[in-house]
Amino acid sequence: MQLKSRSDKKEYLDGSKIETKELYRNLDELDIINKKLGGYNASRKGLVEILKTNKPVHTILDIGFGGGDSIKQLSKLADKKNKKLFFYGVDLKQDCVAYAEKNLFMIPNIQLICGDYRNISEELLQKVDVIHCSLFLHHLTDEEIIDLFKFGKKNKCMILANDLHRNWFAYYSIKFLTTLFSKSYLVKNDAPLSVKRGFRKQELVSLLSSAGITNYSVKWSWAFRYTIIANT
Repeated sequence: MQLKSRSDKKEYLDGSKIETKELYRNLDELDIINKKLGGYNASRKGLVEILKTNKPVHTILDIGFGGGDSIKQLSKLADKKNKKLFFYGVDLKQDCVAYAEKNLFMIPNIQLICGDYRNISEELLQKVDVIHCSLFLHHLTDEEIIDLFKFGKKNKCMILANDLHRNWFAYYSIKFLTTLFSKSYLVKNDAPLSVKRGFRKQELVSLLSSAGITNYSVKWSWAFRYTIIANT
């Protein structure tokens, strides 16, 4: 399997009718996968790089936060660095908001929103320094990704994203692991499909360029992730 181009097949998670218990099982397992296979580390490395710059960073908007675990990880990193950050999170699914509210109850500097990031108020966006998304880009079409990058540029927000490297070894590895260990039909279907919907480095570079972004970095991170930082 060469995986020469991105799959356009939609994941189950992109559907609107998912039982709450099945969605929560999916979120639980994704947290484990991201801990074991470098998902959170890819975002943490990106945030460390951003914090080393001279740009003021006080507020992060996490798009498509799911269970909120990326916010939790970035908040822990900020605390470790003695950096005070406020987090906004936006997700389309009300069940995700309910899950994340319980998951993040110990973090006071946070506000979660159920809705589309494109409908966020101008007043809120003026406060945002960094837009973060983890494993969100691959759910979008190329055109939607370009629109997201343009959205960040228009609102003068840096973009920090991590997503999957489309690779045959990554595909078969996650398919094998989820077949053996996953109890979620969502994870078993979506995890391998996510790799098929993932990216090669030059594709990400092309998408950034198409959005008019010239100051960026795209770095590979274990295991089969890319960390994208766009200075808009």
